[in-house]
Amino acid sequence: MLRWYGLHADPDDLALPLPDEPSPAPGAVVLHPGADAPARRWPAERFAAVGRALARDGHRVVVVAGRGEGPLARRVAAYAGLAPDAVAGGERDLPFGRLAALVAHARCVVAGDSGVAHLASALRTPSVVLFGPVAPRLWGPPRGGPHRVLWHPSPHDDPLRPGDAHGRLPDPRLLRITAAEALAAVRALPEPPARA
Repeated sequence: MLRWYGLHADPDDLALPLPDEPSPAPGAVVLHPGADAPARRWPAERFAAVGRALARDGHRVVVVAGRGEGPLARRVAAYAGLAPDAVAGGERDLPFGRLAALVAHARCVVAGDSGVAHLASALRTPSVVLFGPVAPRLWGPPRGGPHRVLWHPSPHDDPLRPGDAHGRLPDPRLLRITAAEALAAVRALPEPPARA
């Protein structure tokens, strides 16, 4: 669209400037178990297993939630053995500045194919992104970034949209991702970039 108007646009430049607001939890691992449809929601118990293991490794773990995702986030935190104040948001959306600061200054982000995953990409924060009904080629983070994509399509799947992104049940491709696999991907992430 920008090119049509005669403006230069690099389709690979997805970067956002760092937020001015300080992070409420610098260096934390951010888990985002929510998504706008069950088809893209990895099971809470698996997010909790990842969170529990990372907390045992000595990481501070924060579970972020959008409006209405409070019960899910609190369940993940409880199953992970985290304190109730490890949940950010849930009754209302986190203000964007606070969410952006939390993501920008995180050790890493673990999320499904959601806005929080896209924000991690735009802020160049290392991430593990869990894909199910939509191919990472379509909505995944840019190649060459500090991101790990987990996705397990079957050989007969449509290469771009193998499932229903708005389905009422978790997508089978998403369910093939194990907690152990996600944890290993987090542990293999590079250190986040130094932030000013």
